Amino acid sequence: MKKLSKLFMSTIILGALATPVTTFAADGGVYTSNGVVEFVPNEDPTNPVDPTDPTDPVNPIDPTDPDGPNPGTNGPLSIDYASSLDFGVQKITSKDQTYFAASQKYKTLDADGNPSDEVKEGPNYVQVTDNRGTEAGWSLKVNQEGQFTSTSGKELTGATISFKNGSVVTASDSGKPVGPATIVLNADGSQSDVMAASVGNGAGTYLNTWGTAANAGESIELSVPGSTTKYAEKYSTKLTWTLTDVPGN
Repeated sequence: MKKLSKLFMSTIILGALATPVTTFAADGGVYTSNGVVEFVPNEDPTNPVDPTDPTDPVNPIDPTDPDGPNPGTNGPLSIDYASSLDFGVQKITSKDQTYFAASQKYKTLDADGNPSDEVKEGPNYVQVTDNRGTEAGWSLKVNQEGQFTSTSGKELTGATISFKNGSVVTASDSGKPVGPATIVLNADGSQSDVMAASVGNGAGTYLNTWGTAANAGESIELSVPGSTTKYAEKYSTKLTWTLTDVPGN
């Protein structure tokens, strides 16, 4: 019996020694991988957007040019659009008069980017996009290139354009540029401030709108003295919008 017991124990010990032993980590371990993305300045033109909802691209209608509007400038810092102003057809009078620019008309775009048949109205506006990716700031100014002049060269002496109810709107999270609520243009060609973004602000698309959907047709004025001689002709002038990379204060 003693020999049998020793033989049995020896068999158990040898069997245990022959079985491999495996050790497992308690939680499966830890591994690290990476994710990267890089952005570069965008030089493509930016489409005009809805002045009442800057998330929606639109097709603005130029009241002064059936083939317009002019395309925006190329990026990455660009003027995308500026409204042309139509003060209508007015009767000659010897009284001081104020005429209002018609509101901005535009068509919405479908999913394929084609203009719809629906014409909407909103405030006149100017649109700027900064896709440089630096938040380095910028400045936008406007000037009137001389007085309203008729088709025969007569000037509308003393006439003044005033932009009122100015407001900056955007869908961007970057800090808003600032602009005056009222701009009065000088026919001598001197520039007036429109919008300015300081360093650390102004990345994305911004619109300076004059008025809202409710008062768009009463926010840009043309004041004409009664003493000014008016000829039965069409008068016009040009506005020049200048965008620079000079940051606002």
